[in-house]
Amino acid sequence: MGRTERIRQSGQLTQDEIQKRQTEGWRLIAVEWERDVPESGQAASPTPEHQDAPFGLRVASDCSTLVEDQTENEALLAMMELIIQDGPYSFVAEELNRRGYRTREGSRWSPVSVFEMLPRLIDAGPRILASKNWQQRKQEYQGRTHPPTV
Repeated sequence: MGRTERIRQSGQLTQDEIQKRQTEGWRLIAVEWERDVPESGQAASPTPEHQDAPFGLRVASDCSTLVEDQTENEALLAMMELIIQDGPYSFVAEELNRRGYRTREGSRWSPVSVFEMLPRLIDAGPRILASKNWQQRKQEYQGRTHPPTV
């Protein structure tokens, strides 16, 4: 399976823009709405809390569950492996960029963006470390005197 490309678009979205993107092969995944709330602080209806799916997961096509995002999971796996090597965040960022991984926004990784992923790595760590992919890598590298560079 190839890489998934994502873009975010802000501002007014017209029907022509939607049709143009669909013609180019894009699929509309989400729409985010906002409105001004009167100064009294009383909204006409309650505002639901909203959070993006954690890095490594995406909203499933049924819009009710989260499923793994293969590309983001590969980036998490590589990030975990590089951090375990105990290198500086700048090295981790450079290596992720060299391997072609990008942030969810499509940007290059920076030491700060790697650092900001630490809570996600802590959360996803047990799943990553229990994965078959991690176990295979661990077996391949047992007995080596230097950490792997994958």
